[in-house]
Amino acid sequence: MKVRVLVVDDHPHAREAIGDILAEDDCFEIIGYAENGDEAIVQTEQWMPDLILMDIHMPGKDGLETTREIKLRYPYVKIVLITVSDDVAHLFEALKQGAQGYLLKNLEPGTWLEYLRSIASDEVPLTRELALRILQEFPRSNKDAGGEPPLTAREREILGWVSKGMTNREIAGVLHISDQTVKNHLKNILQKLHLENRVQLTRYALEQGWVERPKN
Repeated sequence: MKVRVLVVDDHPHAREAIGDILAEDDCFEIIGYAENGDEAIVQTEQWMPDLILMDIHMPGKDGLETTREIKLRYPYVKIVLITVSDDVAHLFEALKQGAQGYLLKNLEPGTWLEYLRSIASDEVPLTRELALRILQEFPRSNKDAGGEPPLTAREREILGWVSKGMTNREIAGVLHISDQTVKNHLKNILQKLHLENRVQLTRYALEQGWVERPKN
């Protein structure tokens, strides 16, 4: 089935460029365009897209605020923020608002498509730089309430690799299992912990003291 996409950007040339990129892959179908946050919310309710590509910087309601509102109303919708900035702090904030990922506007079209296919297949890539930032951002808390996590030994192992920013394929290579097996383990982990994505998982694991903080 095609991934139904809503494109949100206040610049018409940017919307056109994004449309051209997605047109190169039959996996994606653009179902609408929005020029601002309010319009994005209306069109999300109208069309119920699978994926929203949203510019962070827009006049009025920006991409961060719009993402937060949409995720509160429609948590199933996957949102990828688009920006010209590679400021990890800014991008980290976007993910905290509920976005599944981010893309830089100057990346090659092939990189866009590969990343968005990963998002669509629920891999939700997390860069090593961002994984490290998450580990540095949140202080370790005492494990006085949760105790040991309700995870199997294999799930604990996979959780450790996820917190280091490894992709499903990389984890599969290390553990000598299939990509699909890793994906299924991650689904089980997220369901057990009532979390939505790798970002939340890494943050939660650190807060509970389940993974070790990098030494540098």
